[in-house]
Amino acid sequence: MNIADMHCDTIAELYYRKRDGKAFDIKTADLQINLDKMKTGGYLLQNFGCFLNLKKVKEPFDYENRLMDVFDEEIGKYPELIRRVKTCGDIEKNRQDGVMSALLTMEEGEACEGSPDKMRHFYDRGARMMTLTWNYENSLAFPNRINAETGESIPDTENGLKKKGFEMIEAMEDTGMIIDVSHLSDKGIWDVIGSTKKPFAASHSNAREVTNHPRNLTDEMIRAMAQRGCITGINYCFDFLKDKKNAGSPEQAGSLPVKNAENCSLSSQCIRHIRHLVNKGGIDFVGLGSDFDGIENPVEWGDAAGMPEFVNALEKAGFSSSEIDKITYKNVLRLYREVLDSSVSSVSSVPSVSSVPSVS
Repeated sequence: MNIADMHCDTIAELYYRKRDGKAFDIKTADLQINLDKMKTGGYLLQNFGCFLNLKKVKEPFDYENRLMDVFDEEIGKYPELIRRVKTCGDIEKNRQDGVMSALLTMEEGEACEGSPDKMRHFYDRGARMMTLTWNYENSLAFPNRINAETGESIPDTENGLKKKGFEMIEAMEDTGMIIDVSHLSDKGIWDVIGSTKKPFAASHSNAREVTNHPRNLTDEMIRAMAQRGCITGINYCFDFLKDKKNAGSPEQAGSLPVKNAENCSLSSQCIRHIRHLVNKGGIDFVGLGSDFDGIENPVEWGDAAGMPEFVNALEKAGFSSSEIDKITYKNVLRLYREVLDSSVSSVSSVPSVSSVPSVS
């Protein structure tokens, strides 16, 4: 079994612990993802997202560099278990060597402060995928709206990429940085679909027809993205999975019991989303994007170590071994091979954040 997960927030959690003077270690930390749990869970690849919250960060570029310092330090401690990668070829080499792979990614495009040069700086540090937004408007684009009074998320079909956003996605394609449309507004996603040539990803987004949440993709988006060779990663966040009215029985989905999730089995809901995504976009469109260490709801298979239980649920639901392989890792590798391996460039060593110069 091989697991390739396109999104987690583990690096930010480790950074918070380091900042607060608490003990932390990527191998054994009591998080949903650590190296020991990944090894038990059969992981081939984990994308480690560097997440920043614009409401709490005054200097996004410097902050993102500090997050990447934590990634470099922690992954560098255990080369016998995991090594950083920049291409699909690197992943295959690690698999042959019997070690897992770590890909550096970014969650919140304002880390680049509107500058393609700063994006290229992060590329040189090894980052290979970036969301254009998180939950707030920035210099590049708009997310879907949140009603300040009710907290309700509302699809934004009017505000998408800004001028700097269009410039950024062009630079990302030229450089070989995968565009990630998770968290982007509806209009923004259509702007990316209409203004790019290479496949891109929604690293942790589900199907809106199954769960009516604006963080999920509409059927029209699914079809358009699938035609372009794009991929989406199933997110384990309950809010993006739940559908109380049509939850379906555990027997129908081959699911596992879950506690405190409002009568919803996460595996059954994940499988309902996967079936819908496959029906609308094909089996090559679906991957995994757990959002581990960024979600608060319980996950019935526990954490990264429990992924064999989720794979067993897919088997019980009737997915073939070849289909499961595509969902759990092959679709991700196909996207990376097409985008990353065609954009290989030499990556120079990068100084720590304390000596990183200002990039204009």
